Amino acid sequence: MSLVTKFLPKKLGTHNGQFHCDEAFGSYMLRLLYPNLEIIRTRDENLLNECDIVIDVGAVYDHSKRRYDHHQKSFNHSMSTLVPNAKWTTKLSSAGLVYCHYGREVLAKVINKDIQENDLNTIYLKVYESFVQEIDAIDNGVSICDGMPKYNINTNLSSRVGTLNKQWNHVGEFDEMAAFEKAIKMIGAEFTETVLYTFQNWLPARTIIVKSLEKRFKTHPSGRVLELITFCPWKEHYFILEEELGDDLNPKIDFIIFSDSNGNWRIQAMPLTPKSFELRKPLPKSWWGLRDNELSQVSGVDDCIFCHATGFIGGNKSKNGIIQMAEKAIEWQELDS
Repeated sequence: MSLVTKFLPKKLGTHNGQFHCDEAFGSYMLRLLYPNLEIIRTRDENLLNECDIVIDVGAVYDHSKRRYDHHQKSFNHSMSTLVPNAKWTTKLSSAGLVYCHYGREVLAKVINKDIQENDLNTIYLKVYESFVQEIDAIDNGVSICDGMPKYNINTNLSSRVGTLNKQWNHVGEFDEMAAFEKAIKMIGAEFTETVLYTFQNWLPARTIIVKSLEKRFKTHPSGRVLELITFCPWKEHYFILEEELGDDLNPKIDFIIFSDSNGNWRIQAMPLTPKSFELRKPLPKSWWGLRDNELSQVSGVDDCIFCHATGFIGGNKSKNGIIQMAEKAIEWQELDS
């Protein structure tokens, strides 16, 4: 449980010297909640003890004392150990710790609109996965892949924050605190974009898929056909929900149907994964590459428009026609199996 509403801190302590993305991001989040928070950058234990919150220094993680360091040998926490039902096992940095305990309040501040608790929690988990986890992993030296990568990514947020530090051959004066503030501002801008995208674009699409799943048996009695109430990016959301629902989603979806921009209808076969070209159940092979009357004759469905040469998508002039194509595809699968 957050301590946000229980105290009004005046001083935030973090280490001086070279700064990293995690303590800059943690500082951004805490100062977003407490705009008058003074940032004290030091390794002096006496000065740190005078601070109300300390992050990324001090070798202590204790939420009750508002100490959020992750460098001590005993620290091995991840979202999966601190947040109920969180699946991520990446070791947390100071940013991850701050997000873990204060993230919901930070998100609410950025969104600045009424939002249901369930939706806020959904965004909390999504933003960790899509934004915060990367910072945790890079700060803790967690590789993005096993073995030698084929290329390096040097434009990630952590790398760009790193370039704001004083360089080895810097000439003239260098204001370390000004550079740290610049890092906070840069991180805040990208974080805000991510949060607002998740709230304004990603979450509404998820809502559409949830509602579409709820009515799947009305779409077709098999429960294997999902009609998109409104077309939206659906693959990621469907597979996330399929995992979340588990056995409650039975049977799994094989085909997606939706209307296109011309008022025609399409049927799309479900891939094995969101980015896979391999299909769970393709459209009947005898349809592949056919169009118009020829496809209607072979399929036995009027007003067909096309079937892709790989069987992953097809079209019909009407919703009734596209549902008939789905029925034929399901029948073919049962016979073929």
